[in-house]
Amino acid sequence: MLALFLLLVIVAIVLGIVGVVVKGLLYLLIIGIVVFLGALLLGALRIRRRPGKSQAR
Repeated sequence: MLALFLLLVIVAIVLGIVGVVVKGLLYLLIIGIVVFLGALLLGALRIRRRPGKSQAR
């Protein structure tokens, strides 16, 4: 689950950079922002799901 979160963050950063650098591809920046917000939401749900349990490793 953590790997998925990190992958989504990396994809959002790459899409944002490409959307800013390449003129005319503003939609990639918008997609990158949406993916980043989705990754933050996924991370928040993951943390909220286990509020009282300790993570044993």
